[in-house]
Amino acid sequence: MSEKIIAQKAEIVKGVSEQFKNAASVVVVDYRGLTVAEVTDLRKELRDNGVKMEVIKNTYLRRAADANGYEALDEVFAGPTAVAFSDEDVVAPARIMAKYADQFDALEIKGGIIEGKVASLEEIMALAKLPDRDGMLSMLLSVLQAPVRNVAYAVKAVADSKDEEPAA
Repeated sequence: MSEKIIAQKAEIVKGVSEQFKNAASVVVVDYRGLTVAEVTDLRKELRDNGVKMEVIKNTYLRRAADANGYEALDEVFAGPTAVAFSDEDVVAPARIMAKYADQFDALEIKGGIIEGKVASLEEIMALAKLPDRDGMLSMLLSVLQAPVRNVAYAVKAVADSKDEEPAA
């Protein structure tokens, strides 16, 4: 093999290694059996949520994962493999892939990385059940507003009861 080809492969591994390093979460899937239209829809939804999906050779994935200390992922890099990388939203890749895995039996989640730690299929599925960032923020806002709302209701109830008392 020529030195030029070896250098090109090393550059690919380096690029994939950087993606692993910078990712908030990574989900590895087997996409074998999905139609072109289904893959296109999946990629579009991922892209709309800031997630990048790539099909990368398993050899490159193994070397890049090993370089980042994710040797436990080596076993999932077999067969047709697609990898979804998200640099910002930890939940999005898991949520979207789980949704499509439920819709299409052909899509199989194999494993991944969540915030720098190798995650099992069960951990990824648990993460997928969490709401997205906007959903979590609205839940937090609701929790923060509840005490203020309760005080407002109490004050209104007291005011209403004073209005209803008959004059003596």
